[in-house]
Amino acid sequence: MGHREDLLEGAKRCLLEKGYARTTARDIVAESGTNLASIGYHYGSKEALLNLAFLGLTEEWGDAVAASREKGAAIGDLPPLERFERGWEGVIDSYEQSRAVWKLQMEIVSRIDSDPELQKALAGPQLEGRKGLAEGFLGIDENADPERARLAGTFYQALLAGVMVQWMVDPETAPSAKDLTEGLKIMMGLDGDEGRS
Repeated sequence: MGHREDLLEGAKRCLLEKGYARTTARDIVAESGTNLASIGYHYGSKEALLNLAFLGLTEEWGDAVAASREKGAAIGDLPPLERFERGWEGVIDSYEQSRAVWKLQMEIVSRIDSDPELQKALAGPQLEGRKGLAEGFLGIDENADPERARLAGTFYQALLAGVMVQWMVDPETAPSAKDLTEGLKIMMGLDGDEGRS
């Protein structure tokens, strides 16, 4: 790897270990085996590098969840409520391995109001994340049906944020995939096994 890639990987490790606010340029340099000048040369600033590293970490998390879902049965062939539950099982099962990423996401959200550059950096990837969620959970191709993908992705993104907060606060009482599915059934006015076939 070159200095650019070394810096990005070093910044990812620092973010997971120290968080956004506590990571210094010197930490990144020590972790990456590069020098201070290379941060400015390749990324313009430490903040720009950290923003890219954070986006990379969340993308890697999404890829890992998608891969774990693909190992099981093809969820696209399941009835809607089973597909919903199976998708959330993958997300929730990944919690322990990805707790550092979830914790980092909480820190990043808390910084948005005081960091306009961070807010701008996250706006585009947030839209892309919605598309990925719509495709990953429901198999909706954004190019074939952009409005349906937008709406489904927005729903899943909102639900993901709420589930993440509950797992961060109290994993003992946080919702399971089954809890989410049963709650969805109540919201939709479904009784018994409706929607599972």
